[in-house]
Amino acid sequence: MAAALAWQESIVTVSGLAVRLRRAGKGPPLLVLHHDIGTLDELPLYASLAEQHDVLLPEHPGYGDSERPTWMRSVRDLAAVYQGLLAELGLTSVALLGLGYGGWIAAEMASMAPTAFAAVTLVGPMGIQPPDGDILDQAIVSHIDYARAGFHEQAAFDALYGPDPSTDQLVAWDICREMNFRLAWKPYMRSLTLKHLLGAVRAPTMIVWGAEDRIVPASTAAIWQQAMPRARLTVIPDCGHCVDMERPAALLAAHLSTAAR
Repeated sequence: MAAALAWQESIVTVSGLAVRLRRAGKGPPLLVLHHDIGTLDELPLYASLAEQHDVLLPEHPGYGDSERPTWMRSVRDLAAVYQGLLAELGLTSVALLGLGYGGWIAAEMASMAPTAFAAVTLVGPMGIQPPDGDILDQAIVSHIDYARAGFHEQAAFDALYGPDPSTDQLVAWDICREMNFRLAWKPYMRSLTLKHLLGAVRAPTMIVWGAEDRIVPASTAAIWQQAMPRARLTVIPDCGHCVDMERPAALLAAHLSTAAR
Protein backbone atom coordinates (compact mmCIF):
# COMPACT_ATOMS: atom_id res chain seq x y z
CA MET A 1 0.00 0.00 0.00
CA ALA A 2 1.20 3.53 -0.78
CA ALA A 3 2.62 5.73 1.95
CA ALA A 4 0.01 7.41 4.13
CA LEU A 5 -1.16 10.80 2.92
CA ALA A 6 -0.99 13.87 5.10
CA TRP A 7 -4.75 14.03 5.54
CA GLN A 8 -6.39 17.02 7.17
CA GLU A 9 -9.40 15.75 9.06
CA SER A 10 -12.39 17.83 10.10
CA ILE A 11 -16.04 17.59 11.02
CA VAL A 12 -18.25 19.71 8.79
CA THR A 13 -21.85 20.40 9.79
CA VAL A 14 -24.21 20.14 6.83
CA SER A 15 -28.02 19.96 7.04
CA GLY A 16 -27.56 19.64 10.79
CA LEU A 17 -25.32 16.58 10.40
CA ALA A 18 -21.73 16.13 11.52
CA VAL A 19 -19.90 14.79 8.46
CA ARG A 20 -16.36 13.43 8.75
CA LEU A 21 -14.22 14.93 5.98
CA ARG A 22 -10.63 14.05 5.10
CA ARG A 23 -8.69 16.24 2.67
CA ALA A 24 -5.26 15.93 1.06
CA GLY A 25 -3.29 17.03 -1.98
CA LYS A 26 -3.11 20.11 -4.18
CA GLY A 27 -4.80 21.13 -7.40
CA PRO A 28 -8.38 21.43 -8.60
CA PRO A 29 -10.90 20.05 -6.11
CA LEU A 30 -12.10 16.48 -6.47
CA LEU A 31 -14.94 15.05 -4.39
CA VAL A 32 -14.55 11.27 -4.00
CA LEU A 33 -17.72 9.40 -3.01
CA HIS A 34 -17.13 5.94 -1.60
CA HIS A 35 -18.75 2.53 -2.04
CA ASP A 36 -21.71 1.15 -0.11
CA ILE A 37 -19.21 -0.84 1.98
CA GLY A 38 -17.49 2.36 3.11
CA THR A 39 -13.83 3.06 2.47
CA LEU A 40 -10.44 2.28 3.88
CA ASP A 41 -8.57 5.34 5.12
CA GLU A 42 -5.56 4.72 2.87
CA LEU A 43 -5.64 3.44 -0.70
CA PRO A 44 -3.06 3.74 -3.50
CA LEU A 45 -5.67 5.47 -5.66
CA TYR A 46 -6.11 8.25 -3.12
CA ALA A 47 -2.35 8.90 -3.02
CA SER A 48 -2.23 9.07 -6.82
CA LEU A 49 -5.24 11.38 -7.01
CA ALA A 50 -3.71 13.70 -4.42
CA GLU A 51 -0.78 14.32 -6.78
CA GLN A 52 -3.26 15.93 -9.20
CA HIS A 53 -6.11 17.17 -7.03
CA ASP A 54 -7.23 18.64 -3.77
CA VAL A 55 -8.96 15.41 -2.76
CA LEU A 56 -12.04 15.61 -0.54
CA LEU A 57 -13.05 12.26 0.93
CA PRO A 58 -16.13 12.46 3.15
CA GLU A 59 -17.82 9.53 4.83
CA HIS A 60 -21.46 9.48 3.85
CA PRO A 61 -23.88 10.50 6.60
CA GLY A 62 -24.79 7.30 8.43
CA TYR A 63 -21.60 5.52 7.31
CA GLY A 64 -18.28 5.24 9.13
CA ASP A 65 -17.76 8.05 11.63
CA SER A 66 -20.24 10.51 10.13
CA GLU A 67 -23.43 11.21 12.04
CA ARG A 68 -26.38 8.96 11.26
CA PRO A 69 -29.42 11.00 10.14
CA THR A 70 -32.80 9.86 11.42
CA TRP A 71 -34.65 11.74 8.69
CA MET A 72 -32.78 10.67 5.56
CA ARG A 73 -34.65 8.28 3.27
CA SER A 74 -33.08 8.35 -0.21
CA VAL A 75 -29.82 8.52 -2.10
CA ARG A 76 -30.99 11.81 -3.58
CA ASP A 77 -31.05 13.12 0.01
CA LEU A 78 -27.36 12.19 0.24
CA ALA A 79 -26.69 14.03 -3.01
CA ALA A 80 -28.41 17.15 -1.67
CA VAL A 81 -26.30 17.00 1.51
CA TYR A 82 -23.13 16.86 -0.59
CA GLN A 83 -24.28 19.86 -2.61
CA GLY A 84 -24.58 21.59 0.75
CA LEU A 85 -21.12 20.41 1.77
CA LEU A 86 -19.55 22.00 -1.32
CA ALA A 87 -21.44 25.22 -0.61
CA GLU A 88 -20.30 25.18 3.02
CA LEU A 89 -16.69 24.81 1.87
CA GLY A 90 -17.11 27.54 -0.76
CA LEU A 91 -16.04 25.26 -3.60
CA THR A 92 -17.07 25.57 -7.24
CA SER A 93 -16.03 23.79 -10.46
CA VAL A 94 -15.47 20.60 -8.48
CA ALA A 95 -14.83 17.27 -10.22
CA LEU A 96 -16.73 14.19 -9.00
CA LEU A 97 -15.45 10.64 -8.70
CA GLY A 98 -18.19 8.25 -7.60
CA LEU A 99 -17.45 4.61 -6.77
CA GLY A 100 -20.34 2.16 -7.14
CA TYR A 101 -22.96 3.45 -4.72
CA GLY A 102 -20.98 6.70 -4.65
CA GLY A 103 -21.35 6.79 -8.43
CA TRP A 104 -25.11 6.84 -7.96
CA ILE A 105 -24.76 9.76 -5.53
CA ALA A 106 -22.47 11.60 -7.96
CA ALA A 107 -24.94 11.07 -10.81
CA GLU A 108 -27.75 12.49 -8.69
CA MET A 109 -25.59 15.52 -7.92
CA ALA A 110 -24.81 16.07 -11.60
CA SER A 111 -28.51 15.79 -12.50
CA MET A 112 -29.31 18.47 -9.91
CA ALA A 113 -26.73 20.91 -11.32
CA PRO A 114 -26.04 19.95 -14.97
CA THR A 115 -23.44 22.69 -15.60
CA ALA A 116 -21.85 22.96 -12.16
CA PHE A 117 -19.16 20.27 -12.20
CA ALA A 118 -15.77 20.32 -13.90
CA ALA A 119 -15.86 16.59 -14.71
CA VAL A 120 -17.70 13.47 -13.59
CA THR A 121 -16.30 9.93 -13.35
CA LEU A 122 -18.78 7.18 -12.47
CA VAL A 123 -17.33 3.76 -11.61
CA GLY A 124 -19.77 0.85 -11.87
CA PRO A 125 -22.55 3.09 -10.61
CA MET A 126 -25.67 1.76 -9.00
CA GLY A 127 -28.92 3.64 -9.49
CA ILE A 128 -30.24 2.18 -12.77
CA GLN A 129 -31.86 -1.20 -13.34
CA PRO A 130 -29.56 -3.54 -15.33
CA PRO A 131 -30.99 -4.73 -18.66
CA ASP A 132 -29.81 -8.27 -17.85
CA GLY A 133 -29.53 -9.70 -14.36
CA ASP A 134 -29.84 -7.77 -11.13
CA ILE A 135 -27.72 -5.73 -8.75
CA LEU A 136 -26.42 -8.21 -6.18
CA ASP A 137 -28.75 -8.33 -3.17
CA GLN A 138 -26.56 -7.94 -0.10
CA ALA A 139 -29.42 -9.09 2.12
CA ILE A 140 -28.90 -12.68 0.99
CA VAL A 141 -25.13 -12.96 1.48
CA SER A 142 -22.78 -12.41 4.41
CA HIS A 143 -20.87 -9.18 4.93
CA ILE A 144 -17.62 -10.82 3.86
CA ASP A 145 -19.11 -12.54 0.81
CA TYR A 146 -20.65 -9.27 -0.37
CA ALA A 147 -17.37 -7.37 0.01
CA ARG A 148 -15.46 -10.20 -1.71
CA ALA A 149 -17.93 -10.13 -4.61
CA GLY A 150 -16.61 -6.69 -5.47
CA PHE A 151 -13.28 -8.18 -6.55
CA HIS A 152 -12.46 -10.34 -9.56
CA GLU A 153 -9.10 -11.37 -8.11
CA GLN A 154 -9.48 -12.43 -4.49
CA ALA A 155 -5.79 -11.78 -3.85
CA ALA A 156 -6.56 -8.07 -4.26
CA PHE A 157 -9.25 -8.30 -1.57
CA ASP A 158 -6.91 -10.19 0.77
CA ALA A 159 -4.14 -7.63 0.27
CA LEU A 160 -6.43 -4.85 1.51
CA TYR A 161 -8.71 -6.49 4.07
CA GLY A 162 -6.83 -9.68 4.92
CA PRO A 163 -8.09 -13.21 4.26
CA ASP A 164 -10.03 -13.02 7.56
CA PRO A 165 -11.27 -9.44 8.05
CA SER A 166 -11.22 -8.09 11.59
CA THR A 167 -14.23 -7.81 13.86
CA ASP A 168 -14.00 -4.01 13.59
CA GLN A 169 -14.25 -4.29 9.81
CA LEU A 170 -17.28 -6.57 10.07
CA VAL A 171 -18.97 -4.05 12.38
CA ALA A 172 -18.18 -1.24 9.93
CA TRP A 173 -19.74 -3.21 7.07
CA ASP A 174 -22.81 -3.88 9.21
CA ILE A 175 -23.25 -0.15 9.86
CA CYS A 176 -23.00 0.51 6.12
CA ARG A 177 -25.49 -2.22 5.32
CA GLU A 178 -28.12 -0.82 7.66
CA MET A 179 -27.94 2.57 5.92
CA ASN A 180 -27.98 0.94 2.49
CA PHE A 181 -31.28 -0.72 3.38
CA ARG A 182 -32.69 2.50 4.78
CA LEU A 183 -31.83 4.60 1.73
CA ALA A 184 -31.93 2.16 -1.18
CA TRP A 185 -34.18 -0.78 -0.35
CA LYS A 186 -37.36 -0.18 -2.37
CA PRO A 187 -36.58 -0.32 -5.21
CA TYR A 188 -33.30 -1.99 -4.33
CA MET A 189 -30.21 0.05 -5.27
CA ARG A 190 -31.88 1.90 -8.11
CA SER A 191 -33.89 5.02 -8.83
CA LEU A 192 -37.07 5.16 -10.86
CA THR A 193 -36.28 8.72 -12.03
CA LEU A 194 -32.51 9.12 -12.37
CA LYS A 195 -32.04 7.89 -15.94
CA HIS A 196 -34.65 10.39 -17.12
CA LEU A 197 -32.74 13.29 -15.52
CA LEU A 198 -29.21 12.59 -16.74
CA GLY A 199 -29.51 13.81 -20.31
CA ALA A 200 -29.10 17.43 -19.23
CA VAL A 201 -25.63 16.86 -17.68
CA ARG A 202 -23.05 18.97 -19.53
CA ALA A 203 -19.91 18.06 -17.59
CA PRO A 204 -17.32 15.85 -19.34
CA THR A 205 -18.25 12.40 -18.09
CA MET A 206 -16.50 9.03 -18.03
CA ILE A 207 -18.28 5.81 -17.15
CA VAL A 208 -15.86 3.12 -15.97
CA TRP A 209 -16.81 -0.52 -15.54
CA GLY A 210 -14.99 -3.64 -14.48
CA ALA A 211 -15.67 -6.27 -17.14
CA GLU A 212 -16.15 -8.94 -14.44
CA ASP A 213 -18.39 -6.87 -12.14
CA ARG A 214 -20.48 -9.23 -10.00
CA ILE A 215 -22.24 -6.46 -8.08
CA VAL A 216 -23.67 -4.36 -10.92
CA PRO A 217 -23.73 -6.23 -14.27
CA ALA A 218 -21.50 -4.57 -16.87
CA SER A 219 -24.43 -4.66 -19.30
CA THR A 220 -25.81 -1.70 -17.34
CA ALA A 221 -23.16 0.53 -18.94
CA ALA A 222 -25.21 0.62 -22.14
CA ILE A 223 -28.18 2.11 -20.25
CA TRP A 224 -25.94 4.79 -18.73
CA GLN A 225 -24.59 5.69 -22.16
CA GLN A 226 -28.13 6.01 -23.51
CA ALA A 227 -29.06 8.24 -20.58
CA MET A 228 -25.86 10.35 -20.84
CA PRO A 229 -25.11 10.75 -24.56
CA ARG A 230 -22.12 13.00 -23.83
CA ALA A 231 -20.43 10.35 -21.68
CA ARG A 232 -17.62 8.05 -22.76
CA LEU A 233 -17.15 4.48 -21.55
CA THR A 234 -14.05 2.62 -20.42
CA VAL A 235 -14.30 -1.09 -19.61
CA ILE A 236 -11.45 -2.52 -17.52
CA PRO A 237 -10.72 -6.18 -18.32
CA ASP A 238 -10.10 -8.79 -15.61
CA CYS A 239 -11.58 -6.47 -12.99
CA GLY A 240 -14.56 -6.56 -10.69
CA HIS A 241 -16.81 -3.90 -9.20
CA CYS A 242 -14.16 -2.26 -7.01
CA VAL A 243 -12.04 -0.87 -9.84
CA ASP A 244 -10.59 1.71 -7.45
CA MET A 245 -9.03 -1.03 -5.33
CA GLU A 246 -8.34 -3.68 -7.96
CA ARG A 247 -7.10 -1.58 -10.93
CA PRO A 248 -6.31 1.87 -9.49
CA ALA A 249 -3.86 2.83 -12.26
CA ALA A 250 -6.44 2.11 -14.99
CA LEU A 251 -9.08 4.11 -13.14
CA LEU A 252 -6.69 7.00 -12.61
CA ALA A 253 -5.91 7.13 -16.33
CA ALA A 254 -9.61 7.13 -17.23
CA HIS A 255 -10.39 9.86 -14.71
CA LEU A 256 -7.50 12.09 -15.80
CA SER A 257 -8.50 11.77 -19.46
CA THR A 258 -11.95 13.04 -18.48
CA ALA A 259 -10.68 15.87 -16.27
CA ALA A 260 -8.52 17.08 -19.18
CA ARG A 261 -11.46 17.35 -21.63
